[in-house]
Amino acid sequence: MPQPIPKFDVIPLSQAINKYFDLSIYFLVLMGFGTLASTGVLDWPAILLVGAALAVRGYVLAERRRIVFSERWTTPLTIAYFIFYAGDYFLLSRSFLTSTVHLVLFAVVIRTFSLRRDRDYTMLAILAFLMVLASAVLTVDSVFLLFFGGFILTAVATFVLMEMRRSGRAASFQARHSRDAFEHRHLAFSLARMAPVLVLMILVGAAAVFFLLPRMSAGYLGGYSFGTDLSTGFSDRVQLGQIGQIQQSDALVMHIQIDDDPHGQYALHWRGVALANFDGKSWSNPQAAAVLSRQADGAFTIPFYAQGAAPPELMRKRGAAANSPKLIHYRVVMEPIGTNLFFLAPWARRVSGAYHELQIDGGGAVSDVDSQRSVSIYEADSDISRPAPELLREAKDNLPEFAFSYLQLPLVDPRVPRLAAQITAAASNNYDKALSLEKYLQSHYVYTLQLPRTPVADPLANFLFERRQGHCEYFASSMAVMLRTLHIPSRVVNGFRSDEFNDITGNYVVRAKNAHSWVEAYFPGSGWVTFDPTPGGAVGTPQGWGRAMLYLDAAASFWREWVISYDSSHQYILGQSVVSGTRGSWERARIWARLHYARLMQLARRSQRAVEHSPTRWLGVSIAVALLLLALSNTERIVRMIRTGRLRAHPERSPDQAAAMWYERMSRYLERRGVRKTTTQTAQEFVRIIEDPRLQTPVARFTDAYESARFGNSPDDALRLPELYEEVEAATKK
Repeated sequence: MPQPIPKFDVIPLSQAINKYFDLSIYFLVLMGFGTLASTGVLDWPAILLVGAALAVRGYVLAERRRIVFSERWTTPLTIAYFIFYAGDYFLLSRSFLTSTVHLVLFAVVIRTFSLRRDRDYTMLAILAFLMVLASAVLTVDSVFLLFFGGFILTAVATFVLMEMRRSGRAASFQARHSRDAFEHRHLAFSLARMAPVLVLMILVGAAAVFFLLPRMSAGYLGGYSFGTDLSTGFSDRVQLGQIGQIQQSDALVMHIQIDDDPHGQYALHWRGVALANFDGKSWSNPQAAAVLSRQADGAFTIPFYAQGAAPPELMRKRGAAANSPKLIHYRVVMEPIGTNLFFLAPWARRVSGAYHELQIDGGGAVSDVDSQRSVSIYEADSDISRPAPELLREAKDNLPEFAFSYLQLPLVDPRVPRLAAQITAAASNNYDKALSLEKYLQSHYVYTLQLPRTPVADPLANFLFERRQGHCEYFASSMAVMLRTLHIPSRVVNGFRSDEFNDITGNYVVRAKNAHSWVEAYFPGSGWVTFDPTPGGAVGTPQGWGRAMLYLDAAASFWREWVISYDSSHQYILGQSVVSGTRGSWERARIWARLHYARLMQLARRSQRAVEHSPTRWLGVSIAVALLLLALSNTERIVRMIRTGRLRAHPERSPDQAAAMWYERMSRYLERRGVRKTTTQTAQEFVRIIEDPRLQTPVARFTDAYESARFGNSPDDALRLPELYEEVEAATKK
């Protein structure tokens, strides 16, 4: 009695592929939505509603259930939302970008629960990409890079599974009745071919977008981040305590790279705004601004008198006093902090960048006229030299007219001028008086970021005579006021101090906590001179865990400059680098060839003589090389022949593969004898169409053994196939 033939069912495999494909599409959408939500600009109702919908979808997939919206509902819902979209744009969001993001999110939810055809899956993948694209517009944070990497990884998995579904459907019939001994390997080869093509397409597309399409500077978005402590702390009116509030934050503000400074040798103050008027609780700067002239190369020249710096004739005196100008060139990459100020080392001489019009006020603060655009990337030159002490001690008391505005004082506590006179009693000139005040405040008061719990009527008197501790604003304001009581013009400057150096990137890392206030005092003939009465630390490179964070800062810095702020100037730099690198490689290759030309010619002549003296040996070497190349070009065929030989010798080791191989051999043999099996016929149907009963009988026995070995994995039937094949051959010869 013949053994029942077990049936082979490929449905579980296709179901597994479909299941993982649904999961990959879901994670693709989830990654896109997570990227969009991480920007921080998506409103909470949208986050909650879409998040809840995706959570329901995840639960349905986990429970292996199926919820599909009927087309009777999706079409009316879509029409209704387009009506809502108009209301969202004109009444609710009042922003094209926000309302369009809401539209994309609605389409994502609807499409997620109405997946029927392949085009639905494709549309859902496109919508997920649109969410990531919207995230790129709404954020400048390097965290986007992590989300985008996860999205790309999920996208690759999705496209691979899409190819598996396509290949599986195309081979659904052949999986049951295959004539190919190695048909199970076709899917692997198909995926192996597709993976590099997919990666190549991603790289080419990303390179085209990245290198050929410059982005708008991130400052465009940063220009709308108004109302923060950073923006108000550098405005024309600053309350005592605002710089201290800024210093509570560790947020990144800017990176500064100074030419020829690989080890962080400078401890500089970066001027933002200089404040002249003091009312006892706040500083202000009422001075008008003037437009800076733009040079032919696009740079803006800052006149020496605009900042109150030393005039050219004094520069010559400095040279005579062995104190010549010290010029530095530096590059600043700023985060979008909502201010249009340029932070410059004193004293700036030139500023350049992608800006159309700059202005400078009476206090030397340089700003961008376009208030809707934050300052992002710029370069500048500054003279950081300081007038020689002997020149400052020789300064006269005849003040120019503008300097009297820097002597204004409110009604101050009588103890303040007495303290100033007491501290400077031993000094004989204004410069030594300023030094005495600076050193006294540094040594007799304590620096702290803890602000007074309750407001006081006179903050400076409270700092000097009661609390005796505070942050930099109190130190700077106290020194400026005491200088004015001594008839020395002074002003408070708000900016930053660079205390952290990243030796990995060669950049100074400036954070909000580095916000600082200091004093500038005026000396006739020498200009404004910087004094810092606040106790401070030296520039340093973090160690331990802090040093590990420098690598994250380096990655974020690269992302900020070369991805977010990539513009035409970066294109030019990159293009020049590529061209010069290519030209240099070609020149090195040409020089190498020229230097080794004689050696190569000598080697060629020796080879020619060797061939002439031993032609037989060289002929054998040539034949061996040709055979090796032939073997390498037919590696796949050779491997297949070896595998086929093993299956013929030991069919019991892999009955299903051996059965497929022997059936394919039998089909080819019969086709050469005029009995052809079509691709639409099953093995049993092929047996029934054979008209010659002498051939039909052995073919039927061979088919029964083939199906038992192929689909039942029977080693005994696999071992019988060579013998049954010989019976088929014998039947065709009768």
